[in-house]
Amino acid sequence: MENKLSSVFIYSAVVLVLLVTFGIIAPQLLENVTASMQSFISNSFGWYYLIIVSIFLIVCLYLFISPAGRITLGKQGDKPEFSRPTWIAMLFSAGMGIGLVFYGSAEPISHFAVSSPTGETGTPQAIKDSLRFTFFHWGLHAWAIYGIVALILAYFTFRKNEPGLISATLRPIIGERANGMVGKLIDILATLSTVFGVATTLGFGAAQINGGLSYLFGVPSSFWIQFIIIVIVTILFLLSALSGLGKGIKLLSNANMILAILLLALMFIVGPSLFILNLFTDSIGSYLQFLPNMSFRLAPMNEEGRAWINSWTIFYWAWWIAWSPFVGIFIARVSKGRSIREFVFCVLLIPSLIGFFWFVTFGGTAMSLEAKGIASISTLALEESLFGVFDQYPLGMLMSIVAIILVVTFFITSADSGTYVLAMMSTNGSPNPTNRIKIIWGILLTATALVLLYSGGLTALQNAMIVAALPFSIIMLLMMTSLLKSLNKEVKEMNQHLYSKRK
Repeated sequence: MENKLSSVFIYSAVVLVLLVTFGIIAPQLLENVTASMQSFISNSFGWYYLIIVSIFLIVCLYLFISPAGRITLGKQGDKPEFSRPTWIAMLFSAGMGIGLVFYGSAEPISHFAVSSPTGETGTPQAIKDSLRFTFFHWGLHAWAIYGIVALILAYFTFRKNEPGLISATLRPIIGERANGMVGKLIDILATLSTVFGVATTLGFGAAQINGGLSYLFGVPSSFWIQFIIIVIVTILFLLSALSGLGKGIKLLSNANMILAILLLALMFIVGPSLFILNLFTDSIGSYLQFLPNMSFRLAPMNEEGRAWINSWTIFYWAWWIAWSPFVGIFIARVSKGRSIREFVFCVLLIPSLIGFFWFVTFGGTAMSLEAKGIASISTLALEESLFGVFDQYPLGMLMSIVAIILVVTFFITSADSGTYVLAMMSTNGSPNPTNRIKIIWGILLTATALVLLYSGGLTALQNAMIVAALPFSIIMLLMMTSLLKSLNKEVKEMNQHLYSKRK
């Protein structure tokens, strides 16, 4: 067993060291290679991404209404470890990361004024289209990707006593090969997918901090500034890992929640509050009305439309898939004792609604400023748009500083949680991996993010993630098949047991 673990760790680390070395020696070549692979995958497998992500959502909804929904994620009689409000707050914090701060105003304003999904920019209809597509990218489909991985891990870990490894969830369909070379390869792919997902988030965080400093204080926006930001935050993260301050990270996670709520409340109060509430209500209806159409929209006869789908929808589906082992393991760990029905309802619906209100508050305010000609937010870089919105309101400087602190704390907690999950995945699902392994993963994560930023900025990060997500998406399909097979068997046994009791 120990050999298997060390080989998962060694092979994953070797691949990343080779990538980092390649990126330092030939950054332009790395960018060209990842761009070519990304273009091929987006154009050739766009249909595949749309179909499988919709399947994940359909399966989640099926489990909600099926008899399997009664099954507990744990042994019979297991009670939830956390109260429902605490559990829901944890679900929110799992998805409420750097991405929401980075894209809070940037995505809606881009769809409204720069490049519309429907080709119509700058109109009242473009505001509606902008938000329904933003909801689509951050709503039920995104949480179905996280939810299905978390549900599978929680079911096999707590109900079937399997180790917390991706390979272990495939035992019903691959048998003992889960312990052999096949299982090893699956865990390596899951590890690499997680690295690229978390590294991309760290890259966005560095760009966002740089964007805020640039907009507020005129600090140059460049790779070297982002390099310094990442190095400083990495040192802070390594110090927290070395000191083993579990309580410190918990405090930081709670601080994230408080800062995020404070920022949202401030923006809602000083911003166009009634407009935000009206827009939120209207956008929910529009989202639900067009959900089937958006789910399978590929624009086969419209090159411009297809390019938009590749750069937004396919990018997001790949990001969520790459992040799903990381977020999935976290959600699984806090969901023991919940029924499948309660799990699906809360994981899909509640974080989606909170995210929707976040985007309407920040994105709706940005579009309102643009539509009235008060400020041209769309001309700012993506990472600066949020600060451009704050600049137009009272307490703007305060909100900007809160946003930068929020990104820094998210950065530290993402790196800390990410390295914990990676260390766990490469030590046979050990709940207490050593600090040494966590630190090695922290350095590899940082190096990966820096090399990808160096070779092609945020575009290179996105390219690498889309490439890494493709093989893991196939593993997700196998995991889902394994879950359905196991649940089907268990439901039959439950029915037979009830039938024999009646007799």
